[in-house]
Amino acid sequence: MALEKELAIAQSIVREAAEVLMRIYRTGPQHIARKSTAIDLVTEADIASERLILERLRASFPHDAILGEETGVHGTGQRCWIFDPLDGTTNFAHRLPIFGVSVALVEGNTVLLGVTCDVTRGRLYWATRGGGAWTQGPEERTPRPLRVSHTRSLQAALLATGFPYDKAQSQDNNVAEFAAFLVRAQGIRRAGAATVDMAWLADGRLDGYWEQKLRPWDWAAGALLVQEAGGKVTDYAGNPWTPASTNIVASNGHLHDAMLEVIARVRRQEDTGSNPESADATSRGSGCDRDPSAG
Repeated sequence: MALEKELAIAQSIVREAAEVLMRIYRTGPQHIARKSTAIDLVTEADIASERLILERLRASFPHDAILGEETGVHGTGQRCWIFDPLDGTTNFAHRLPIFGVSVALVEGNTVLLGVTCDVTRGRLYWATRGGGAWTQGPEERTPRPLRVSHTRSLQAALLATGFPYDKAQSQDNNVAEFAAFLVRAQGIRRAGAATVDMAWLADGRLDGYWEQKLRPWDWAAGALLVQEAGGKVTDYAGNPWTPASTNIVASNGHLHDAMLEVIARVRRQEDTGSNPESADATSRGSGCDRDPSAG
């Protein structure tokens, strides 16, 4: 699949957005607002990065649709660019140096390419479907291929996850799943940036990741990174993950069945009848036709 032009432009845009974020990060954000809940933050850095990415994508790909986290859907087209201008806003607002910026190109429910930057470390990750996954840091002259880990048991695994913004209001908040994995895995990390979690998984630093109630911009690029690095990505039910999925399990492949079984066991014990989001939901579309604030 020839995507050299799209990949080069996406890499350039992500690097430029990362520079914008770092300039604001060094002085600290001055304007912090709230979106869906009291813990769902947005800063001037989110807005500045969103504006830059949107302008660059519009200029480079005028016939493609675009979906940004802060401004929603722009344009129409068979292909759609989905991006997260600042993943890990809470970390950013607290000056915790773990946050990312991510851009993906999607056609239908297929992610064609993805680019993520681990901003404070200056490391870029990218993948194209069928073209492998790669990374390059600021001190590295040439890219190196990404490969998932070889860990084969949960007891030896380092996992990652996150919790939804409605964790105080909804019983379907990942707490039960977290508790179940906590006693089975070697360790669990909650870094606060899904784009970075999935890049680290593709790079073999983490062995597995699960989460729910995020959006396509949080997962699209990372899902392709993991797949092209030799890993596996599904929803909680074990179906292939798509941008329409409302939950995700990503792993090195060796741990995948065990992770799915832990989640299934927990959710069998819950009253899913009062939790419509606890089952896999694949009806919401890829996101390019939706308001990002919609449930």
